[in-house]
Amino acid sequence: MTTAIVTVPPYAPFLDEVAQHKIVSGLRLNTVMPVKEPLENVLKRLQDTGKQAWIDLKGRQLRTRGYWVPPFTEVCVSHKIDVKTPTTAYFGNGKESATLIGVDGYRLLFLEGPRRVVGPGEAINIPDKSLVIYGGLTNTDKKYIEAATKLGMHDYMLSFVESQTDIAELLRYDNKANIVAKIESKKGLDYVKENYDSKTRLMAARGDLYIEVERPHQILEALEAIVVKDKQAIAASRIFESLAKSAEPTSQDITDAAYLMKIGYQTLMLGDDVCLQRESVIGALNLLEAIVNKA
Repeated sequence: MTTAIVTVPPYAPFLDEVAQHKIVSGLRLNTVMPVKEPLENVLKRLQDTGKQAWIDLKGRQLRTRGYWVPPFTEVCVSHKIDVKTPTTAYFGNGKESATLIGVDGYRLLFLEGPRRVVGPGEAINIPDKSLVIYGGLTNTDKKYIEAATKLGMHDYMLSFVESQTDIAELLRYDNKANIVAKIESKKGLDYVKENYDSKTRLMAARGDLYIEVERPHQILEALEAIVVKDKQAIAASRIFESLAKSAEPTSQDITDAAYLMKIGYQTLMLGDDVCLQRESVIGALNLLEAIVNKA
């Protein structure tokens, strides 16, 4: 039976109601979300629901550091990088772009930047073959791992996995780690096709992966390649996205979920936007249950 993993805001008052929904198999904490208390307290609330609690570590995913106000031509990011310039960088889930003309460690220099305030923690995609990201787990990742191990929690999602080295780094910090490798780039797809060893579970993290593939239609091949390698793979991102804005789902959202199930995905993960409000997340879970029953 198809099940759902739900992203839960750290202080969601509807946590228990969501956890008790019969189609929910697990809960995901996005570690980008700010918290106001010791991390152990946040994680303990998830643990106490009795559902499998996934801690989503950001790893080598590029994210902004600080606020950047237009007009600007500089953004600082979470990791040092190298890349041949000029090249294109994408913001806002791929809806905005800027020409990257230079790199100085953590500093990205743009010919022109997004015409809005870019806030801390926003993802940046640079789908260039020459891109090299230095370092792996962030300081925040390491703090979450430390807090989790104190509670005997070992279930992690790891962003932007592109090689066995990424997996090995997490295992060095927690040798009991149960890892879902989030595939979000072309290099990640190459890892799945050529070097995946079946010791971790895979996730098709479609939001970033869609930005990173060379042509839009190639997302279909990417989704199929991942679930062929891992029959327990999770499909995530942009699932029932319309419910974040309306109580009525779009036809596209319904057929999208049905397609994912048809090609073999047995677990779908609901992302941040649809899970911020009780009405939208419960509506999404009820909709998925209805699609599953129809299938």
